[in-house]
Amino acid sequence: MVQSTLYVNPLNGKDTGAGSATSPFKTLTKALISAGAGTIIKLATGTYNTASGEVFPLVIPSGVILLGDEPSKGKGILITGSGKYSSPTFSNQNITLRLEVGAQLRGITITNGVEKGTGVWIESTSPVIVNNTFTNCGREGIFVTGTGKPLILDNVFVANAASGIFLVRNAKGEVRRNLCQKTGYGIAISDSAAPLVADNKLIGNNAGIFLSRDARPVLRRNLIEKNTSGGLVVTGNAKPDLGSSQDPAGNILRDNGQADLQNSTAFTLISVGNQLNPAQVNGSVVLGSAQVPTPNMGPGQFSDLGSHWAEAFIQGLVNKNLIRGFPDGTFKPEASITRAEYAAIIASTFNLPRQIGTGTGTFTDVAANFWAASAITQAASMGFVSGFPDGTFRPQQNLTRVQALVSLVSGLGLTGGNTDLLLFYGDRASIPSYATEAIATATQRGLVVNYPKPEQLEPMRNITRAEVSALIYQALVGIRRAEAIASPYIVSPEGLNDSFTDLSNHWAADFIRPLASLNLVTGFADGSFKPDTLINRAQYAALVVKIFNPKLIRPIAQFIDIPADFWALPVINQAYGGGFLSGFPDKTFRPQQNLRRIELILSLVGGLSLPSADVKVLEIYEDRDSIPDYAKSAFAAATEAGMIVNYPTPARLEAKRETTRAEAIAFMYQALVSTGRVSAINSPYIISPLSS
Repeated sequence: MVQSTLYVNPLNGKDTGAGSATSPFKTLTKALISAGAGTIIKLATGTYNTASGEVFPLVIPSGVILLGDEPSKGKGILITGSGKYSSPTFSNQNITLRLEVGAQLRGITITNGVEKGTGVWIESTSPVIVNNTFTNCGREGIFVTGTGKPLILDNVFVANAASGIFLVRNAKGEVRRNLCQKTGYGIAISDSAAPLVADNKLIGNNAGIFLSRDARPVLRRNLIEKNTSGGLVVTGNAKPDLGSSQDPAGNILRDNGQADLQNSTAFTLISVGNQLNPAQVNGSVVLGSAQVPTPNMGPGQFSDLGSHWAEAFIQGLVNKNLIRGFPDGTFKPEASITRAEYAAIIASTFNLPRQIGTGTGTFTDVAANFWAASAITQAASMGFVSGFPDGTFRPQQNLTRVQALVSLVSGLGLTGGNTDLLLFYGDRASIPSYATEAIATATQRGLVVNYPKPEQLEPMRNITRAEVSALIYQALVGIRRAEAIASPYIVSPEGLNDSFTDLSNHWAADFIRPLASLNLVTGFADGSFKPDTLINRAQYAALVVKIFNPKLIRPIAQFIDIPADFWALPVINQAYGGGFLSGFPDKTFRPQQNLRRIELILSLVGGLSLPSADVKVLEIYEDRDSIPDYAKSAFAAATEAGMIVNYPTPARLEAKRETTRAEAIAFMYQALVSTGRVSAINSPYIISPLSS
């Protein structure tokens, strides 16, 4: 998934702009039209409403991140408005935002002031909603229905008319670490909804949590206090999970009016491991005892990690048992980390063979009985850490950010970074000369995570435990040991200053840059890409293998014109065996022969096994008569798949013309679009199948 950034400013932006930092859009509505999966839409301070040009309801597409200011939970960045939405499960509604699968909402204030207005509507999708404020909504802040499965984390819900969060139908998902105040129901759950509700604070509402019908939530470590009519109210056939002898719940219910726990059902509820005053319990409730130690009561796994920008990275490592917190229940995310502590994390995370040329891993200032001695030796043998010229390791010295990045690049054996990428960093002048190539490589590979400003590397600053966790998690993503986490603080090469010196204003730049950011195409040592240089068959085979990595579907052929030591023999064999390329009747491959456009199209259609198409579609091309009969079906299939890119004249195929590097990559990019591997882009030279 290619990541890019669009900028919106309601005060000085223009929808005729480029959506860049220097030429932002005026409306979020315009940005959403231009956004594809992986896009970050960065909102400037201001109010986004009908008066500023917004058209409600706004729909956040799949994979798009809407980003305001997370640390302040959206202070000063307000989206307010309402539009009609016809819900498949809940009829007509007045909503501000609707989030599709994988969309994210981060650091925004949401208000829908109309009667029965909803801030965010989730209809059978699985978005992420983190560090926002929902206030003064006419009904609720968030409504989840259908088979919705959202992550609702670290938000504030205050002064909403009916409820902070309402989950109905068959909704599930997780509701964690939110604050709900001054509303009707802090959290309401009905129908057959069964979410995990954990570590939330529900204070000063009419009721803290209200359950009805067949709701089946799991309630863990919530603080429910000072709600006027009740803390937890259970009605209908609802059956909350309030803990078991092996899994105590850890909720705190106190100082609520009428009752802390009101059971109005015909069932007996079982409460285990909750802080409850029996005098404040109404209805049939059994207060059981736990067979395992009761967890810390109330919100929080780590008491100091709620709403932290790196929580997802840290939790990912904790889940893999690669990093731990402290006995007092804290993680200390902002604490510095010593070189010894870092070596210990590296040794527990990676199990790689000894790198050739590494030393013995023994240092004059690391005693054999030092707590991290074996970890330092192991990390050094893998190439992640090294000592100083005087033979010391300096285990108690704090690690810097640049040292951590150089360490990961070295230990993982990464190379190939383009130093032009460093132009993105406003403080690039402070990168030590010895580290420039490593930092460029780390940037190219998606290892760099900068908070709060992605463009500020701060290489010489002491690194924190949170930052180390983020970098190591990204390293695991790079070697496919962890699933990627969408974060606005990961520095992506996509959208950085041009990494090639000769792509400015080139027609194919938008095809080339995303693939370069994914490390699927590269330029030359002088920083150029040479987009208009012709590409030969051997070079094309290398691109096929790099971009598609085809599996062998037929035996490898022996070509009489390719010696055993020819540089491209392995990629030619794989491209041939994968069905992307063939030889000639005289058993030659002709690796130095320039690739023609007809060969390019036949290669992609054959390699991807595209379905046949009606050749009538070729009538859109003014030079269709130049297509040989044997190739017409393939050209039709490529047209229907949206893979044809014709520059400068879209109606001319020029099938027998030799192919440039830019053209080859444009066709291959469109092939990736057709298989769903990258997002579609807008280009006047793409032949849309709709145009037929």
